[in-house]
Amino acid sequence: MTRDRLLHILRFLHFADNSQRPHEGEEYDRLWKLMTAFDTLNEAYTKFYKPSEHLAVDELIVKFQGRFIFKQYIPKKRKLFGIKIYKLCDESGYTYDMRVYLLRDSHTATDEMNATHTNVRRLTSRVEDLGHKIFMDNLFLSPRRFDDMDRRKINSCVTLRPKRMDMPSDFGPKHLKLKRGDVRVTTRGGLTALVSKDRREVYMLTNIDPLPAQGNFCDDSNRPMRPDILERYNRHMGYVENSDRMANSYSMCRRTFKWATKLFFHLLDLKVLNSWIPLSSCGVKYTYRDFRLLLVRTLIQESGKSQDRPTSRLVGRPSAAATNVLRLESRP
Repeated sequence: MTRDRLLHILRFLHFADNSQRPHEGEEYDRLWKLMTAFDTLNEAYTKFYKPSEHLAVDELIVKFQGRFIFKQYIPKKRKLFGIKIYKLCDESGYTYDMRVYLLRDSHTATDEMNATHTNVRRLTSRVEDLGHKIFMDNLFLSPRRFDDMDRRKINSCVTLRPKRMDMPSDFGPKHLKLKRGDVRVTTRGGLTALVSKDRREVYMLTNIDPLPAQGNFCDDSNRPMRPDILERYNRHMGYVENSDRMANSYSMCRRTFKWATKLFFHLLDLKVLNSWIPLSSCGVKYTYRDFRLLLVRTLIQESGKSQDRPTSRLVGRPSAAATNVLRLESRP
């Protein structure tokens, strides 16, 4: 396929009728151009797959430098500009649920919760009271939001900053003079706050049993020993990055000026990955690359069956009349 033909086809790739654009108000959704496709994929992800016990919530950036209202700039990311997506993934890299960060507006935030906390609440609503253990970083939760997770019977573990609102007043670096290997723990109901020091202090909130021990823990070489909950956090927190790496390994994204088209191609890559993971869990021995090739061949074969093909092929050079280009000119 030539480049011009591909660009011509992409001009007609739409997922909503622009003439039916909703008016800005209380029910206005900034993702309305892709909302139908986005909701369909999310429903399919949760319908046909049961995730593993350990899950991770994290953010990723779909690289895009065009102009749109919820564009994000994150200087610490490899992809500086783009569309921010929050994802809930398990250990295999399967995306169980996802939400696009649309900034603060009436559809995604309230006076009590900002847009980030609202997205996290929606992401975790499908795994309430199911026994899963969710790991998050310091962007997503505060002690007050953690209490909300505990009331909804969600086991979780998060890192956070010591100056976060509602943290214990005597749990900051000014009050605790820790040495390497020290672990301090405080509890309130089912919530446990922990600080551990290796090269620097790490603050955590968790309601996952068992509770960590308190004291100084170093091995025979006087090297600090990390608490078990911190080791589990480091082991399970990279699920979203693993999913993003696999989805982008054979990406079909192309340059475009439309954010909806860019996001659609990313969702298409993610859909192929989420189709391969359940197939692999059933014992089918296909690599991700071979699965994509097989999928393309199958789609081409199925599309060829529905087309009417000529019974015989014309041989020889086409006539001059067939190559003439007719021009229609309107005259006054």
